[in-house]
Amino acid sequence: MNNWFAPELVLQLIMLIPALAVVGIFAADRFPNLREGVSIGASLIVLVLVLSLYGSFKSGGQIAVTWIEMLPGLSIAFRLEALGMLFALVAGFLWLVTIVYAIGYMRSHHEKNQTRFYACFAVAIASVFAIAFSANLFTLFIFYEVLTLSTYPLVTHAGTEEAKRGGRTYLGILLSTSILFFLFAILGTFAVAGSLEFTPGGVFPAGTSPVIAGGLLVLFVFGVGKAAIMPFHRWLPAAMVAPTPVSALLHAVAVVKAGVFTLLKLGAFIFGLDFLSVLPTTQWLLYLAGASVLIASLIAMRQDNLKKRLAYSTVSQLSYITAGMLLASEAGLLGGAMHIAMHAFGKITLFFCAGAILVTLHKTRVSELRGIGWQMPVTMIAFLIGTLSIIGLPPGGGTWSKWYLLTGALDSGQLVIMGVLMLSSLLNIAYLMPIPIMAFFPVPVDGENRPKLHEAPLPSLLAISVTALMCVVLFVYPQPLYELASAILE
Repeated sequence: MNNWFAPELVLQLIMLIPALAVVGIFAADRFPNLREGVSIGASLIVLVLVLSLYGSFKSGGQIAVTWIEMLPGLSIAFRLEALGMLFALVAGFLWLVTIVYAIGYMRSHHEKNQTRFYACFAVAIASVFAIAFSANLFTLFIFYEVLTLSTYPLVTHAGTEEAKRGGRTYLGILLSTSILFFLFAILGTFAVAGSLEFTPGGVFPAGTSPVIAGGLLVLFVFGVGKAAIMPFHRWLPAAMVAPTPVSALLHAVAVVKAGVFTLLKLGAFIFGLDFLSVLPTTQWLLYLAGASVLIASLIAMRQDNLKKRLAYSTVSQLSYITAGMLLASEAGLLGGAMHIAMHAFGKITLFFCAGAILVTLHKTRVSELRGIGWQMPVTMIAFLIGTLSIIGLPPGGGTWSKWYLLTGALDSGQLVIMGVLMLSSLLNIAYLMPIPIMAFFPVPVDGENRPKLHEAPLPSLLAISVTALMCVVLFVYPQPLYELASAILE
């Protein structure tokens, strides 16, 4: 592939192919097999291109493209760096897996408006890649908003009053935080620094007032509502009215990862870790992230609805990554970057399992899941693996990202945050581990009516198995991910 296309062209094709697939999806509206074939074909091509781009990235050299310069210093431009490459690899792999899962789920659940679903899904993924490759804050902001608007129809997909209410909350919080905080932070940065380009070490000139920069940091952290830091987190549980493949998109592939990815980019390339560490607001924002970790975990423990329990778990886990940025240490940033991938595979596995339980056994509550492991053994074993990864225990990949986050807290002298992360892992055990345990215990004894096997549709089961396996692979072989995360500050 590297010999066929220049890396700059490959980078652009990765963003354009999902957008172009929308035309094919609508054209095949009356032919479900063809429509879904277009989605799978586009996701396969994009994955191959992302892997090709990864090969070019490892070979070294600058890969950058400018589409249009709107005004001096304001251009729609893209440039590849390590954090964007990491995000693109995660999105490229999980788009294909989620499409395969969605085929089984959407058909088994007899969902309406499936053409619109796959089309909006493709637009969302295209905007994710544009965010990953953005060379400046102006470009990132444009596609950040496109992502919000393209996922709104997915959240309201069911068309019920509950779905519309959840969609209003989703759109209201994400748009208001963007306009009131994020946009003003970008304008303030341009006024103070004169640049929005992502630059290693940051863009603020020497002598910039820490008070002004600290105020901008507050606007950024609250303005990136997709990172779901409290109190701007309610959109995420509200969006759980969406079909499970959408929940997987929101929590693992696109929306929330775009949020924490943006915060890591801001920490590394707008503020710079050295400047970030001396800002007066960094410390209290770090404590706010720690509070979000614990409060969301405590709320998750009280949720009987499985998807809502997983949603509050996501709020907590996202604040791990926000804290990693605010620790302003290399280990903290490394742990946050690795947690983008580790959490993605762990949480998408859990949401896939929740959807499989819904379409197969029509159960949505944790209290209803006792004994289902004997009906759905593959699904519930995968749930156990995803759970271990979220907790940060072997053989889950989350072990390594949490290790570096703890190291980052120790390096920064933030013993309180270190304690928060350790306590949170115990709370993860409390609200997640009972689910696979109760699924397999008590064990049916001879003479009892052992329930019949009743697994999810094959495409969904295949996707669940792949993501669960990847949780283990990332534990056994985290080196490529570690190298990408380590290269962010080079």
